[in-house]
Amino acid sequence: MSKTSTRSSGISVIKIGGSTLGSHDTSLDDIAALHREGERIVVVHGGGATISEWLDRHGVETRFVHGLRATDEAALDVVVAVLAGVVNKHLVAELESRGAGAIGLSGADGGLLRAQRYDAELGFVGKVAHVEPAPLLNIVESGSIAVMAPIAVEGDAAVTSAQLLNVNADTAAGEVAAALPAERLIFLTDVAGVLDREGNLRAKLSVSEAKRLLRGETISGGMIPKLESAVRAASAGVSTLVADGREEGTLRALLSDPDTATATRID
Repeated sequence: MSKTSTRSSGISVIKIGGSTLGSHDTSLDDIAALHREGERIVVVHGGGATISEWLDRHGVETRFVHGLRATDEAALDVVVAVLAGVVNKHLVAELESRGAGAIGLSGADGGLLRAQRYDAELGFVGKVAHVEPAPLLNIVESGSIAVMAPIAVEGDAAVTSAQLLNVNADTAAGEVAAALPAERLIFLTDVAGVLDREGNLRAKLSVSEAKRLLRGETISGGMIPKLESAVRAASAGVSTLVADGREEGTLRALLSDPDTATATRID
């Protein structure tokens, strides 16, 4: 269960991943511009493709179980180094180069994310048990963009160990959005939004409709944790938008007029 606090008006939690940061992507440009205009932003990032590349370099097998990356001790060292190091610091540098002050951290910093292991098959993979939003709020209130890698420490609100755990970035974003609580949660992905069986965009979904989709077979893969996170965020009064981050200006459109942007809105 995530810790809640008084609503911090105007905070946008934006989840980005490697699949959306292509040559035509303008997400970082948009984030920097929105920050200059006064938007308060927390970025939660993944890095799956980069992790797989580095695991291959080190001769460590990449294996997925129920859509989650199984993480043994050898893989965990690479995951932490890549997410909290290589990917996180590159994103911070990219935002700084665009004139946006950014501070990078992981969920292990300041007790931000605490998690409990799923099972032995997944290894060092955690399900978020507690969120301490103060480290993110401190960064945002200082006028910077918070850039968070989804690494947690094992434990809950009462007891924490020194063991690090890998956490799904979509799940982390939903828990962070609920704990702040944010005004909105945005997933920038590599599809137009949530699609129906015929491949048509669902522009709006209620929480009950999202739950029905999760119980059925309409959605699969990476869209599952996004919808689960949207449901979690909605329990704290946070609206979720799922949009194609590969399209130029997507983020600006979402924040300027979300009803006309190509995306799925979950309320």
